Formats: sequence, C-alpha cells, structure tokens
Amino acid sequence: MEEKSPLKILMIADGRSPITRRWIAMLKPLGVHVSLVSSYPCDPVPGADSFYVLPLAFSQFGGSQAGSGGATGLRNLVKRVRPLAQTIRHLLGPWTLELKKNKLRQIVAAEKPDILHALRIPFEGMLAGCVDSKIPLIISTWGNDFTLHAPSTRRMSALTRWALTRASALISDTQVDVKRATEWGFDSGKPALVVPGNGGIDLAEMQEACKGVIKGEPLRVINPRGLRSYVRSDTFFKAIPLVLKETPDVQFSCTSMKDQPEAENWVRSLGIEANVNLLPLLTQEEVWQEFARSQVSVSASTHDGTPNTLLEAMALGCLPICGDLPSIREWITPGENGLLIDPGDPQALAAAILQALRSPELITSAARINRLILNERANIEQVRQKVEKLFRAVIEAKAK
Repeated sequence: MEEKSPLKILMIADGRSPITRRWIAMLKPLGVHVSLVSSYPCDPVPGADSFYVLPLAFSQFGGSQAGSGGATGLRNLVKRVRPLAQTIRHLLGPWTLELKKNKLRQIVAAEKPDILHALRIPFEGMLAGCVDSKIPLIISTWGNDFTLHAPSTRRMSALTRWALTRASALISDTQVDVKRATEWGFDSGKPALVVPGNGGIDLAEMQEACKGVIKGEPLRVINPRGLRSYVRSDTFFKAIPLVLKETPDVQFSCTSMKDQPEAENWVRSLGIEANVNLLPLLTQEEVWQEFARSQVSVSASTHDGTPNTLLEAMALGCLPICGDLPSIREWITPGENGLLIDPGDPQALAAAILQALRSPELITSAARINRLILNERANIEQVRQKVEKLFRAVIEAKAK
C-alpha cells in the first residue's frame, strides 16, 4: 500500500481560542505539519510547528482569552464599550484587510502549505480568500458568522460572499450553517462537513481531568460563556434573585467574569454577592471540573452554532439550559436532554433553572442520553478520520 505523505496545513485562526488549540491537538496524531497564523496577539501555541502573529481588524486592541493582548488601557476601554467596539470592527475591520494581504502571501510562500484552513469567516476567511487560488482553502464557520457578522454591513456581506465563493470546502459545527453558507454563496456541489466541537470531543480526556469531582451540595449552576455581545448576561443575572427566592442556597459560577465591571455591577445591584462566584479565566481542565460539580449550565445566547460549552456540559452530566435557536435544537430536545428558553426572558430562565434543580431524575436521564449522542456524533476519533478524508479529497480535486 502506498504510504500517504504528511499534510502541510496553514491555519489562520485566533491563537488564544480553545477551539484553535483543540483543532491542532486533534490533527497532530495524523502526522500533520501545522503552521499557525494567529489573528490575535498571543504566545506560541503548543503543537504548532511554526507560528506567526498577524492581527486582524484591530484585534491587537481587544481583550484576551489567554491572558495576553494589546495595551491594558485600550483593552479596558474595549470592555467598557463592547457593543460599540463590535460595531467599529464591522465598519472598519474589512478595510484593514488590504494592509495584511502581502504579509499573509509572504507566509504562504515560505510555508508552501497543501491547504489553507481559516477557522471563522470574519476576518480569517476573508483574508485567506486573497491568497493564491491554486492552494485549496477550507473555511470553518462559527455560530454567529452568518446571523450576526455577515449581515452587519454591506462590506461584511460582500466579503462573506467572496470568502465562501473562494472556498474549496466548508466545515461547520451545525447543519443549519451548511444551509446558510449556500445562501451566502458557497457552491452546494463542493464538499461540506459537519464537525461538532470544531475538532471533536475527547470524552476520555475530560473524564480523566474530572476524576474525583462529584456533584453534591450546595446545588450549582454554571454560566460558562463569559461576557459576549450575543449572550444575554442581563437575563442571566436578573434570573438569579428569582431562583434564590425559591431555593436560597444555590450557588452560581460565572467563568471569565472576575474583575469585569459589567458583571460586578449586576451582582452588586441585585444584592446576590453571597451566591455568585465570578471566576477568572480558567484552564480547560478547570472549566471541565466546574461543569462536573454543577447540576445546570446556562447559555442565554441570541446567536450560536454548536458552542463547545454545550458539548462539555452534555459530556459531564450538566443539564444544558440554552437560548432557543435552530442550531441548539440540533442537539437538545426540550424536556428530554436539556431545556430551551427565550434568551431575553429572566422569568423563563429562572423557571427552567428551578425545574432542573427540582428534577434530579431529569438531570440523570439527560446525562445518559447526552453521552450517547456525543459518542455517536462528536467522538474525536471519528472526527479526525472524516477531517483527514476531506483534506485529502480537496487536495486531489485541486490537482486535477
């Protein structure tokens, strides 16, 4: 049998993101050579064979997922005016890509990859579309690429269509985004793969990290989303006093919200300091342990694909309560393996939390169902084989 030659992948992605790091870790057992071009400033990423930083759309001024980023004063300003900062990126970010084209082309010329892989359309996929079309481009979409970013401005819409027209193949974390991609210009005759978890879920690794952690008293609810423009933190915090009125001992854990003025103001104004723990940025293992000790996970999002936090909650026996979105319904059957709510309704969220905490049998049953679902649809070994098959098919098609 002819031995397969190692693949050379040039990945354009946010190097701070757990999704990027998970993708690299998933690919390495295939013997793949991964060159990472990080669209945000960060330290070198483990597993990347070569590493570059190419900030896109003012990312050097943004906050950090990994404890690094731009100047402190500018990061703090962005945190205080998050919605405005997003609007500025939508308006001005596309026009900055012209300044980065030559640098990316130089990196591509030096690395000579078999494939370009952009993890997200704005702004990684938009920039990757400007590189030599002889190199296959695979674009992975994230949950709000089409529902939040693409329609935000005329220029964002045009660049989204351009990137998808240029793409040789598509990888999405939801089936609904594959359909949306074709509506935004992706050729339905080209390969498209649904990859939950953006690289798959390693259940054995998660179980090992949470060994000895148990769910007990007090009852715990985790909000793993941090502060994001498309997640209704106001709904979450307003629901807490309603829950505490019925079950005063419940504890709420909020990841990546420590020292965040917005979160601190909600806690203080609602008088819920005794029941809310605003956590700092945690390691991946620490986040998993928070899921493992919690009964309920809350994500009141208005835009989403398949959040990794949803799959992690499902894997670790934590009942998901999520915004009622088409992508989430690909995973959650309400009342069976999770609960769905109007993300703008604190009363509905509080009622769902109380329903879950009062129904330990629902939590137990949902945990069993969710593990079966993940084993069938998101197992990392299956994902790895499907991704390699897609990569090689795209290369062969381009060579013809």
